[in-house]
Amino acid sequence: MAKRRLFLIASALTLAVVLLGALGVAVTQPPSSPVQGPVIGISDGDTLTVLVDQRPLKVRLWGIDTPEKAQAYGARAKVALSELTYGKQVSVEVRDIDRYGRSVSWVTVAGQPVNLALVKQGMAWWYQKFAPHADDLRDAQAKARAAKLGLWADPDPQPPWEFRKARKP
Repeated sequence: MAKRRLFLIASALTLAVVLLGALGVAVTQPPSSPVQGPVIGISDGDTLTVLVDQRPLKVRLWGIDTPEKAQAYGARAKVALSELTYGKQVSVEVRDIDRYGRSVSWVTVAGQPVNLALVKQGMAWWYQKFAPHADDLRDAQAKARAAKLGLWADPDPQPPWEFRKARKP
């Protein structure tokens, strides 16, 4: 009985993946080259929506993590991302697809990296767990911290991953 149930579940999942692929929905494979489009939405400090081929693409910025909306600097980080990107043409280099189906990406506006700009402004942390070799992000964070820019003006800022973990039931 248990084997049959597992077989049925596996069959249903396989069928779902095949149908999504037939409908043109990317399941796990990021595009091999950068895509371009205007930014049409800002969800928070590290998530935006880009219109690519008349379809919205939800993008999570790679290598950084910004304060959550309920955290200090959460709203400021969203405003900073909006000022850098909203309504502008961006280039999106997809590096991964996260568990929520977002394209985890390096984003540039007029050749300038948005991910790096947010760290330089003190609006984001370098997300070392997922970008351990991103020396540019590491260095930008060290400079912003030393200059007490943005969230680094707080004497003891709480990283968003710790904030999320503390809020879990």
